[in-house]
This record gives sequence, structure tokens and C-alpha cells, in this order.
Amino acid sequence: MTSHLPWFIARASGMVSWTLLTASVLWGLALSTKFSAFGRRPRPAWTLDLHRWLGALATVFTVVHIGAVLADSYTQFDLASVLIPFASKWRPTAIAWGVVSLYLLLAVELTSLARSHMPRRWWRAVHLASFPLFLLATLHGFAAGTDAKTWVYVVFSAAAAIPVAALVGQRLEGTPRNSRGWAEAPAGR
Repeated sequence: MTSHLPWFIARASGMVSWTLLTASVLWGLALSTKFSAFGRRPRPAWTLDLHRWLGALATVFTVVHIGAVLADSYTQFDLASVLIPFASKWRPTAIAWGVVSLYLLLAVELTSLARSHMPRRWWRAVHLASFPLFLLATLHGFAAGTDAKTWVYVVFSAAAAIPVAALVGQRLEGTPRNSRGWAEAPAGR
């Protein structure tokens, strides 16, 4: 069992990371669409803190996932395999989606930490990478995850992805556009 421990940690941390990323994306979309399941909009201070906390935890579990993959002897990943897209010998495309997801996650998290020190337009442009991040992380899980063929994984993933898609649609529908057709941030945000 000890030799399989990194394998179990890699699988579990990958799924936990994706779940936390999904929760962060859902919560961020709920904030930006002013969706409220509470009947009234929750107080902004704790809602934004929860969104940030979920994103930070997703980052921590992603680091655990990568560390466990490196420690696992079955797939024999090296540092280049987890940091350079298509460098992996094992399922290179699937792993590349994960590598790109890692960089998008780091970009979103680091710019969020530095938000008060950068122009809002830059932060917003990088933060929009959360959508391709979610898509690529989901593809990575389905293509590289060994549990992706189980009915529990498929049902859980669909149950999480459907509300993300619905809120993205609501967000795009309710977002004012400028003269070039670009989405503009809501007033006061």
C-alpha cells in the first residue's frame, strides 16, 4: 500500500483541486451576475473572501497534485513533464491541458493577490482566464484522470459543469457591451 500512496494522493488531490476550482468559478460567477440563492444579495465582504479562499485552496491542492504525480513511480513524470506542455511521454495532450491549466491558475491567483497594485483592466483581462482554466482543467481530468470513466465522476462533473455553463450564459447575456462589442465591467466593480 505504501508504494501506491503517491498515486492515491495524486488522484484525490486532483479531484479536490478541480472541485475547489469549480466552486470558486461558480461563486465568482454568482458574484458577478448578482445571482443570489439567499433571496437577497449576501454581504460583499464575506462573499469575496470565500471566492478568494476557494481559489487559494484550489491552488494548494494543485501543488499537492503535482507533487504526488512527481513522487509516483508508475507514470514516471519529471519536472519538465509537469511544467512544459507536451513534454510528457504519458498522454502528452491530456497532460498539456493540465500544464496550461496550472499556468492559468497561477496567473489568476497571482494577479488577484496583486490586484490593488495594478490597473483594474489588466486584472480583469487576466481574471477572464478563469473560463479557459475551468475548461482545460475539466478536459485534463477527463483525458488524464483514471477515474474519469466511472459513472460517479461523470455525473459529478456534469452536475458541476452545467451550472457553470448556465451562469456563464447569464453573465454574457447581462454584460453591457461597448461600441467594439467587448464586454464591459458592471459599474462599481
